[in-house]
Amino acid sequence: MAENPQRVYPMAPAANNGVTQSKSDLESATVQSEELRRRKKMKYLTCGVAFAVFQTILKSPKFRVRPGTLENITVGSANSPSFSMRFNSQLRVKNPNFGPFKYHNTAITFAYRGTPVGEITIHKSKANLLSTKTIDVSTQLSFSSTGNEEWSSDISSGVLPLTSSSKLNGKVTLMFIMKKKKSPNMNCTVEVVLASQAIRNLRCN
Repeated sequence: MAENPQRVYPMAPAANNGVTQSKSDLESATVQSEELRRRKKMKYLTCGVAFAVFQTILKSPKFRVRPGTLENITVGSANSPSFSMRFNSQLRVKNPNFGPFKYHNTAITFAYRGTPVGEITIHKSKANLLSTKTIDVSTQLSFSSTGNEEWSSDISSGVLPLTSSSKLNGKVTLMFIMKKKKSPNMNCTVEVVLASQAIRNLRCN
């Protein structure tokens, strides 16, 4: 009896398909990796441009004392250098930026001829974007000395020169994420006219 010839069936090209699939996966991963790098570069570029613009448009707030009123003025004689008065005024924090300026507690020092005569403390708060915050203040200014070379001249002229100085530390926030430290200074001079018990020639730098 004759034997049937053995049939041989061709094998499917599994190995080739596997290689093709691996190359496809590799190409896809490469494309994704390049896309991620491109997005990161765009993100860094956007942040860099935003930061540069931020630095350009950011302005320093202004911190000033306004003309006020005086009460209960008492002044010593040419031989007895002393004075006491109540000073009522307003402080202004002007914020020219498109974001809030948050500031910390700070003190304002008043002085006569370099000698401290009074101080005002303001508490932390904020000036909103493109706005001016006003703060009502009142303090006692007092001076007493056993000798002052310029006192006699000031008493004779009827005018006492005073200064106010301070530094307001804080941060300006733009777009809710970018923050920049800003510390505007207050350097003001003012004259107290004894005869009229009034303030004149207030100047701030």
